[in-house]
Amino acid sequence: MTLFGIALSGAAALLAGSQTWISFTLAGTEKVETVTGHEANAALSPISIAMFAAALALTIAGPVFRRVLGLLVALLGAGLVALTSGVIAAPVAAVSSRITELTGIAGEAAGASVAWSSVSAWAWVSVAAGVAAILLGAIVLLFSGRWRSAGRKYDSDRRAPGGDGAEPDRISEWDSLSRGEDPSEDIR
Repeated sequence: MTLFGIALSGAAALLAGSQTWISFTLAGTEKVETVTGHEANAALSPISIAMFAAALALTIAGPVFRRVLGLLVALLGAGLVALTSGVIAAPVAAVSSRITELTGIAGEAAGASVAWSSVSAWAWVSVAAGVAAILLGAIVLLFSGRWRSAGRKYDSDRRAPGGDGAEPDRISEWDSLSRGEDPSEDIR
């Protein structure tokens, strides 16, 4: 459930970033201009994708790497909250490049040309996704040592088939074929 929550947080942040975050009008015009979350801060997409990828990596990670990924997810969530909070706190500054694009005015004068601005709820969805990632990353960091392992296929300390005197199983025989070994040599 935790892994699903992390993947969902990354997907929610990615979806939220693709939606309109800031609407504004320039002085002397009535046209409402819009800016998406990704346009307001380009770092939102890579952070969201990294959160989703971390959830996938957790499915095959060992106990130590799970904790590292849990810390990474928590840090990504904190970064998402920080980036989004910056946009929410100063929406006109976040759209300054768009204002410059529309008017040719840069710097503080660009911000002065904004007559009205509004931040949509999608920015808050991004904050919620970041907070969820922080909490879920902390859960992974603290409790993932108790999780079951992914399985023999992903173990780093596999022993050669039959090396411990036990009869090899079919999976071990296929794995030895994949390594270029002939499992029938032991039978002769």
